[in-house]
Amino acid sequence: MKLEFDLRLSYGSTISPECILISSLIILLIIDLISEKDTPWLYFISFASLMISITVLFPQWKEEPIISFSGNFRTDTFNEIFQSLILLCSALCIPLSVEYIQCTKMAVMEFLLLILTATSGGMFLCGANDSVTIFVAPECSSLCFYSLSGYTKRDARSNEATMKYLLMGGTSSSISAHGFSWSYGSSGGEIQLQRIVNGLIDAQMYNSPGTLVALICVMVGIGFKLSLVPFHQRTPDVYEGSPTPVVALLSAASKVAASALATRIFNTIFSFSSNEWHFLLEILAILSMILGNLIAINQTSMKRMLAYSPISQIGYLMIGIIAGNSNGYASMLTYTLFYIFMSLGTFACIILFGSRTGTDNIRDYAGLYIKDPLLALSFTPCSLPLGGFPPPSGFFGKLHPFWCGWQAGLYLLVSIGPLTSVISIYYYSRIIGLLIIERDKEITPYVTNYIISPSSLISKSFIELGMVLCAVASTILGVIMNPIITIAQDNISSSHSISN
Repeated sequence: MKLEFDLRLSYGSTISPECILISSLIILLIIDLISEKDTPWLYFISFASLMISITVLFPQWKEEPIISFSGNFRTDTFNEIFQSLILLCSALCIPLSVEYIQCTKMAVMEFLLLILTATSGGMFLCGANDSVTIFVAPECSSLCFYSLSGYTKRDARSNEATMKYLLMGGTSSSISAHGFSWSYGSSGGEIQLQRIVNGLIDAQMYNSPGTLVALICVMVGIGFKLSLVPFHQRTPDVYEGSPTPVVALLSAASKVAASALATRIFNTIFSFSSNEWHFLLEILAILSMILGNLIAINQTSMKRMLAYSPISQIGYLMIGIIAGNSNGYASMLTYTLFYIFMSLGTFACIILFGSRTGTDNIRDYAGLYIKDPLLALSFTPCSLPLGGFPPPSGFFGKLHPFWCGWQAGLYLLVSIGPLTSVISIYYYSRIIGLLIIERDKEITPYVTNYIISPSSLISKSFIELGMVLCAVASTILGVIMNPIITIAQDNISSSHSISN
């Protein structure tokens, strides 16, 4: 009994960040039961639990990999980095949601519960070591995202977004399950990742048609999660119809979790089919970079434009996965960190402008610099780096994956990447030019009637604080990029999570 208790205690330490989030969920439910009104403590507890989980994760870096729960969960540095990024996304989204929820009068408790539950699902997905957990964990997050996308129930666009998201998400999950069933049968009934590989070797099925079918089905499922072209159809409608804080979380957290899943699956189960999945993923990345940027040019809605932009951004992130070495993974993680601040900072600007004007049209931003210089100046260092234009985080963040891809021989992919980045610089620069128009006849009525609350140098608005934080981070992180890449490379090499 003592040995069993010690093992359970040891296993509990491997999921301590997840346990913190689950405990905070219980605390929120208790507060909701004893309190008649929504209190600021709900936001504080949610934000604090996310930050505490990040703090708990840091001391575990560089520890030896631990496989727990009968081999179903793996803890190593590579997974913990992804978990930290997911927690960072959710923590930054909490301040962006406070004033939006107050303006729209949405229910606070359910909103925070769904965010924390989705975060927990993403964290379990990062450490999943068997096909069952890999299937269940993202569904935990997806069900929360389905509910969050339709949170404004009286909005017809929100209902449409939820329906499309649910139908296509369910389709992708069923295709993934079909792929895992092929790997299960081909390996002789194994569900743990390494045992699936060993079973394929023993049965000499690693080059069989069944393994190829499993690869294609799993890639289709992951393509839906990542919104890679041509599996991106629901993304623009979901982004346009969902509440903007939810879109901010979807644009970052869901992509981080799906990238962790793709890295683990392709380099473990399908390590023998590296040529096949490299080729397929390279095609998807090229299509995403080209179509994502080309279609974004013609968008009139800011949220729809930022739906196509992440599609192209995922194409850039895939370069690190396809490169398949420590430098490639380090570049992917580094650019993911930069992308989180750039994306959430841009959405913070959209949330702030939308809450004060009620519009989402790009043309309605004309002349905003005259009425709100802080918002316009914050929008610039967050949006321009998404196109690869300095401040440094965007430029050097893309340059390093391109360089790693070139060293790995991905010449076609790397040649197309910079060309498509030029397209994204064009439409982001056009928006920045629109913000600083000073001729009165070109200032829209929304900006003319734009009203901001009096604020000191340090704003009292949570959204503005988050917006400024992301803008500063988008600028500074590029300057200290080399130490970040070095830390990522050292931790990836020490964890041995990719090769084993």
